[in-house]
Amino acid sequence: MALHENAPPHQGPTRRAESGSGSKPEVLFSGEGGADEDSRYLVECPAHTTDRRLMAKIDLHVIPFLCIMYLLAFLDRVNIANAKIYHLREDLDMLNPPSRFNTAIVIFFVPYILFEIPSNMLLKKFTPATWLSLNMFLLGVTTILQGVVQNYAGLLATRFFLGLFETGMFPGAFYLIGMWYRRHEAQRRYSFFFNSTTLAGAFGSLLAAAIGQMGGQRGYSGWRWIFILEGAFTVLVSFAFYFLLPSFPEQATWLREDERQYVAAKLRLDQGDAGLERSITLGDVGRVLRDYKVLLGGIMYLGLIVPAYGYAYFAPSIISSYGYSPTQTQLRSVPPWAVAFVFSMIVAFVSDRLRHRALFAVLAVFLAIAGFAILKAVNTNIDVQYTALFLAVMGVYTAMPIIVCWFNMNLGGHHRRAIGSAWQIGFGNLGGIIASFVFEQDKAGKSDYSLGYSSCIGFCCVSAVACVLYALACWKTNQDRERASMEGRLRAVSEEEKVALGDLNSSYRYLL
Repeated sequence: MALHENAPPHQGPTRRAESGSGSKPEVLFSGEGGADEDSRYLVECPAHTTDRRLMAKIDLHVIPFLCIMYLLAFLDRVNIANAKIYHLREDLDMLNPPSRFNTAIVIFFVPYILFEIPSNMLLKKFTPATWLSLNMFLLGVTTILQGVVQNYAGLLATRFFLGLFETGMFPGAFYLIGMWYRRHEAQRRYSFFFNSTTLAGAFGSLLAAAIGQMGGQRGYSGWRWIFILEGAFTVLVSFAFYFLLPSFPEQATWLREDERQYVAAKLRLDQGDAGLERSITLGDVGRVLRDYKVLLGGIMYLGLIVPAYGYAYFAPSIISSYGYSPTQTQLRSVPPWAVAFVFSMIVAFVSDRLRHRALFAVLAVFLAIAGFAILKAVNTNIDVQYTALFLAVMGVYTAMPIIVCWFNMNLGGHHRRAIGSAWQIGFGNLGGIIASFVFEQDKAGKSDYSLGYSSCIGFCCVSAVACVLYALACWKTNQDRERASMEGRLRAVSEEEKVALGDLNSSYRYLL
């Protein structure tokens, strides 16, 4: 593998001499993304493979295991919504006051928010496989314990530790994906990973419908079996994932040395020097959080977390309010999740092909707004309300992976991405606390979700505005750097300074 500068100008990656001549396959870059726009680079792919085959190899080693990990984590997080349908509240004396169920949801987010950044710092200290599989094991054990609690206090305790052990899994996985793929390659991978949550929603409802029938077995209610069996499966998988979860590209033993060099060179051209060898300091944390674009990234995500968790935690209750039995409710919860997965993946492929994020994010948010507006306005037609649930979940769970991918992949370097991704997820999950209390407002003994729908509309609008402001900030920064480059006002920067600056390096260009 070799990296050559000043190759002939060309737009976009190009394949040359892949077969027939025996020549070494190459990929040509035109200073795209993190590389200097005035330079031209040629990266040679190892002769024994092609870029397409190598990407497929990376996909098979990185994405499936992270998807399964997060599917199980999300399932263990939100299965309390399914358990509620099978008389969780009645058995644990949570009906008076009704807000006890909301409190049980909220307490999960306290450690989940507080420990995002420390967890990503520990991810860098240990290997991802060690840290993520340990969290996965402890998460499964806590879920099992959730199924054997005897009172409300026990449920609160297990929910707290559930949030603590899950805190590093989501931002850690997003951060890890960002370390493997160039920015125009990342959206469909991010979306596929993120939409393991929609698969978890669909799969969890089907699973709950089946497990719920075990009520009475060995003296346990159906809701207890949901926690016990789903938690036990997570524990079993965690042992295998200690050996299967991916590491950073520089540490991947399943890549040959020339393949590691090739992947590192591609990522360096797209994102700048990754800076794996440099540890994260508290000064790094302060510098990252002083960047107003980073603050906007958190607001973009916060605005969507309210509707996302509002739907994830309360969709079964909303559908149950239409008059369905517990089993019918679980089964009717499946189709919106399934359709959202397909829709999100289609949008992700188009977004990657066009190498654009902002417009797709904003349009998806508008789709969610339309769904929640219909839910609020139409109170008597169950079919229309059920259709509106499709629009809401399609919009929210399409916009969220776009926003997270867009923001994370625009952060250059390990340290800025580790801190920034944890900040976005941690700050954004404040929305989970909000969602827990704006839904399930009891009026005259009946559940009234109008406040929840109104809140979802309002926070979606906040997210859309933040998306526009973030896009404008990135565009203006790119224009300023381009102008300074053309006028020769950019000072020379050492490699060490580039590592420290990350995407603040003046040769870096943000993706819009």
